[in-house]
Amino acid sequence: MSAVAVCALDDIESGTAKKVVVNGIEVALVRIDDDVYALYDKCSHANVSLSDGEVWCDTKELECPRHSSNFSLETGVPATLPATQPVPVYTAFVKDGQVMVDVEAVK
Repeated sequence: MSAVAVCALDDIESGTAKKVVVNGIEVALVRIDDDVYALYDKCSHANVSLSDGEVWCDTKELECPRHSSNFSLETGVPATLPATQPVPVYTAFVKDGQVMVDVEAVK
């Protein structure tokens, strides 16, 4: 399997997250300026959608809306408690204005 187009880059405002489904996997897609990040959309501490959380552009983190654990957009590792387990991070990039995600290419 290879990367699939999930939306146009312009469909995501910088500093926000959006839930997309790729091959049956819920993915939190985050845009910071012209960079995109993709991680599994469920908090490892609670069954909560991370795409509903706040994006911290300066530290490249996504905050869980339930208990405020911050997950690295680059590694999936939580920077704050109560989460202690990372979430999968997927390859994401922009090609011809389309956001591409490969859920089989876990970082």
